[in-house]
Amino acid sequence: MGPLGGITILDLTTVLMGPYATQILADMGANVIKVESPEGDIVRQIGPGRSSGMGGMFLNTNRGKRSITINLKKPEGCQALLRLARQANAIVYNVRPQAMARLGLDYETLAAVNPNVLYVGVFGYGQAGPYAAKPAYDDLIQGASTIANVMARASDGTPRYVPITMADRVVGLMAVNAILGGLMHQVRTGVGQRIDVPMFESMTDFVLVDHLGGLTYDPPLDYGGYARLLSSHRRPYKTKDGYICALIYNDKQWRSFFESIGQPEFLVQPRFANHASRHKNINEIYEEVSRIFLSRTTAEWRELLERADIPVMPMHTLETILEDPHLNAVGFFKTIDHPVEGRIRQMQVPSTWSITQPEPGGPAPTHGEHGYDILREGGFSAEEIERLRQRGALIVPAPQ
Repeated sequence: MGPLGGITILDLTTVLMGPYATQILADMGANVIKVESPEGDIVRQIGPGRSSGMGGMFLNTNRGKRSITINLKKPEGCQALLRLARQANAIVYNVRPQAMARLGLDYETLAAVNPNVLYVGVFGYGQAGPYAAKPAYDDLIQGASTIANVMARASDGTPRYVPITMADRVVGLMAVNAILGGLMHQVRTGVGQRIDVPMFESMTDFVLVDHLGGLTYDPPLDYGGYARLLSSHRRPYKTKDGYICALIYNDKQWRSFFESIGQPEFLVQPRFANHASRHKNINEIYEEVSRIFLSRTTAEWRELLERADIPVMPMHTLETILEDPHLNAVGFFKTIDHPVEGRIRQMQVPSTWSITQPEPGGPAPTHGEHGYDILREGGFSAEEIERLRQRGALIVPAPQ
């Protein structure tokens, strides 16, 4: 059952941010009903994939859910959704609130149908500011929240986006936190509420915990930025035959490092005296250490650093990580048989629980796969389902 067994989530989200959040809830045992438009979630089209509408990214953000296709532009479609909402603990959406209002699915309408419902919006900007109605995507939020700028400060001066959908994933996790908190309040009080999780504010908070620095103070003490993270030499160390990831951080580790390589004289230099001194000179220190790492092979460094109890890890590629001995030992990757896609690789829930272990509840659904089952569970008769289908408000598979 998982820790969220018995909880029903109506998932109106698409793309990555919302589906990532609701997949985590599904892994925890929630009954997540993915409500899709007739066109389907656009991420279904992102390849590669073995069949249309079932791309790899979709499979990795929608496992454990059930899919129903409702045309919310039809009045009958909205009425059907409102009827399903009566039995839902939470409704999660990631379009702009203005769009939900135009559909007649604003918080006031949903709360009138189900006063206990948790109404969670995951979208671009807080609704009290001038950006309220602006569209938002991961790239825009990375730039607006200073990520592209700090990337430039840490490299050659060219602003860049992090090559993962960082804003979508981070804000998706923040949405999970908000939903769990809202559900706890709902269980304790029986009262629902509206929760907005804006991307811009969430990512600004996420980034500035590291980089606000001296700008925390009034007047400012500096121009902001965490020097160690912004060092152009903070990167995997190049070795004689490849790369390795190592972090020499505290006094003990620096002492062990220089003693292990037979150069303890470095320790008497003022810049290595303590953490504060190293922080002030971090860029030149990283540059110096980068030259030292060129003197040995990757295997030699890994053996030396592990013996010295200095944190070290391999620099994996997207292919070699699949063979990582630790991930394989803990069963992180599992190969399953998808009913449509055949054999696929699936990632397991990374946390471990002593009693209510979350786990993938099943493969990602095909478009509208569970429509009939969901409607029957919602109290719709066969005649009502057929009438809605004939009117184009619902697209459901033919009955078996």
